Amino acid sequence: MLERSITEEVEAAIQAGSPERHLDALRQVSDLFLLSADGYSGEQIELFGDVLERLIRTIELRALADVAARIALAELSTQLASAKQAPPRVIRRLAHNDEITIARPVLTESARLTAEDLVELAQTKGEQHLLAISGRWWLTEIVTDALLKRHYPSVSRRLVTNPGARMSASGFAIVLKQAETDPDLAVETGIRVDLPAEQRRELLQNATEAVHTRLLSRAPPHLFEEIRNAIAAASTGASREMSRRRDFAAARRFVAALAKHGKLNEPALLAFARERKYAETVAALAELSGSSVEVIRPVMQSLRDDGVLIPCRVAGLNWDTVAAVLESRFAAGSMGRHELAKAREQYAKLTVENARRLLRFWQVRPVAPAPKPPR
Repeated sequence: MLERSITEEVEAAIQAGSPERHLDALRQVSDLFLLSADGYSGEQIELFGDVLERLIRTIELRALADVAARIALAELSTQLASAKQAPPRVIRRLAHNDEITIARPVLTESARLTAEDLVELAQTKGEQHLLAISGRWWLTEIVTDALLKRHYPSVSRRLVTNPGARMSASGFAIVLKQAETDPDLAVETGIRVDLPAEQRRELLQNATEAVHTRLLSRAPPHLFEEIRNAIAAASTGASREMSRRRDFAAARRFVAALAKHGKLNEPALLAFARERKYAETVAALAELSGSSVEVIRPVMQSLRDDGVLIPCRVAGLNWDTVAAVLESRFAAGSMGRHELAKAREQYAKLTVENARRLLRFWQVRPVAPAPKPPR
């Protein structure tokens, strides 16, 4: 009796061809289903699924141009997302809808989507759909691997910050590569409890000192020692590597030649810094600030950012050049927005007089790491 009344009503609505009748029928059928969803048999759930899917197909044809149709489908997706007995075919159809407002509720919440469904969606849909999947309360490695293979940075960030998203070593490998140029992602990845120790060490080897500092401040108690020891090992290795590769003698000669011919200026320093020519950047900053490589080099290698601001202020550099000099200290990656904003605020407060006084002090008695400039 139930089957006959539902199918007859839906058939009448579809035959009538009225958009309003279609939407009314969709609401009535979904309300009827949700009223007693937990008590329906498998056969009845399948019946409702057939009816709802037919209505959805009819309405989808108008949804691209009809706001009311899109709203109706989005409302249905929201209602069915948390329904444990929702018809699986209906959920899959809603999840595949190209309109994210329709797909998002079931992508984010519905337990009727299997791992296979999610993998297929991860392989075929766009960034917004992948972001919705990435926010699900529980994701297995097979799903996160499929999501990460699309290489969307926003998806990686969402997954890394989702404690219910399990990740494989191959998945973390993709994230670590992206983290080389994304400090925020590096920090969030570094504090993941399930990040293998070997990959945590790899992350720290490639991370900037600013990321090291943030990681220590965010590290949970049970990971603090591991992160601190890995940072110490990475910093030691980086120092040895820097000492081996940097040819300051050649950089000094080149910068001196530029100065002799009147070509050493702020644009030249900016070019060195942007090209990550570390030795030339150090030598040029030393020359423009009236200092020496022996003073500037330890300041540039310090874990702190503020010491670099001193010779930059003495040289009268614009902020864009200062920011480039700060980032030139690292072979790859960049400083986080927060660190750059803090450094810019400090630079704005630093007077030329105080900067010259500190630089004169360092020239007499070089100190590394450099002392914090007065506020």
